[in-house]
Amino acid sequence: MFSGLNVAHLLTLHGLVTVAAVLLYAITSHVMQQRRQPTAAIAWMLFILLIPYLALPAYLTFGSRKLPRRKASAITQPLAQVSDDWAIQTVVALGQPAPSPYTALNVHRDGAESRDALLATLEGAQQSLDVCTFILGRDSLGEAVIDRLCLKARSGVRVRLLVDGLGTLMAGRPRLTRFIEAGGLYTPFVPPLRSPLKGRSNLREHRKLVVADAGLPFGRLWCGGRNIAQEYFTYGPATPHWRDLTFDVQGPLVRQAGDLFERDWAFANGQATGAEPSVAPLQPYPSDGAQLVASGPDQADDTIYALLMTAGYRARRRIALVTPYFVPDAALLMALRLAAMRGVSVDLLLPRRSNHRVSDLARGRALRTLAEAGVRIWLAPDMLHAKLALIDDTLALAGSANLDSRSLFLNYELMMAFHKASDVLRFEAWFDSERAAASAYVPTQPGLIRDVADGLLLWLAFQL
Repeated sequence: MFSGLNVAHLLTLHGLVTVAAVLLYAITSHVMQQRRQPTAAIAWMLFILLIPYLALPAYLTFGSRKLPRRKASAITQPLAQVSDDWAIQTVVALGQPAPSPYTALNVHRDGAESRDALLATLEGAQQSLDVCTFILGRDSLGEAVIDRLCLKARSGVRVRLLVDGLGTLMAGRPRLTRFIEAGGLYTPFVPPLRSPLKGRSNLREHRKLVVADAGLPFGRLWCGGRNIAQEYFTYGPATPHWRDLTFDVQGPLVRQAGDLFERDWAFANGQATGAEPSVAPLQPYPSDGAQLVASGPDQADDTIYALLMTAGYRARRRIALVTPYFVPDAALLMALRLAAMRGVSVDLLLPRRSNHRVSDLARGRALRTLAEAGVRIWLAPDMLHAKLALIDDTLALAGSANLDSRSLFLNYELMMAFHKASDVLRFEAWFDSERAAASAYVPTQPGLIRDVADGLLLWLAFQL
């Protein structure tokens, strides 16, 4: 039995731990400029107040959303003077690179074409080859890629491989002994449970890019939504039928992807990434160029989310979205709903059933809300892993970001913004081809239990 004095001491200790945890949360959130979503902030506070002994180590391990960073130089000239395109203005205002010219855009029709382009990018490298992926499969495709990386490393090409730490747990650690022996450089990106006091274990490197000769005029970039594993490219009796979207380009635009890889590589290796790039002197931007749009803990703003929000209110004719996981926050959901209500044609293409069952269950309330507003929702028969946003005929966003809170607010993500009308139409043709095989979503009114379950799933959706 505890004496009254012991109970008082325990209560005092409990109170001190709770106060310390709350102060730590408040101070670190302010110093690191976390700017969490209100629901996430409320959830952390309740967790800390109710169970501080569990909440404090969880917060130290998973709580950080943004990394400390120095501010970029301020923009001093109105963006309207250098571009009348709202998308270009928004991307540049968010601290992303200005449009850059490119050549030979190739939007891959299927996995076989994407595989050929991937291997051609690897084989064509002459000076440098940088590969970043969430998953590098322990399968025939992963082995084929490693074989080519080894050949390039032995030939004198600088070869660097960056794979997400959690991705290596999900797919199995790739067999890289021969790659290292050939002179290749490998770094896992934030292995799970490393540096818990810095709160980075919950932040994933989800960008997918292969950059060959970024510093040369003929540099080449392979990019999109595919991980480097067999199921993302081909299928057969033993593998599921997955659909995805990748592309490759050449030219000066590739330098932007090379610069992003340099920063990710430096961070993963514990090196200083330097100050935030200064904003270049403003000048008229080419309206037919393309821009890299990076999002994640290394960016001051939630760039992809901000661009999609702006698009929801600026679109005049059409919005078309493709994502495997659709769990938007209330603000993005409202932007899409209002776009449909004011007459914009809004199409949303999803897999009928994705590889994440919880995500499929959590999307129900959002889909019903959009359907009531006039959004056309399409369900693809197979697993659709592509990520694409089309706005009118002026913007195509393709890359790695899903339309859920993890991708938009936590992960390191990458989208490429294409502005040339003819190339936007090429992505639109890909969308229309995929939609042709899909069936229309028919909303059904949920019962009480399902409605309550949807609410609980949405409360947990930030960590999906």
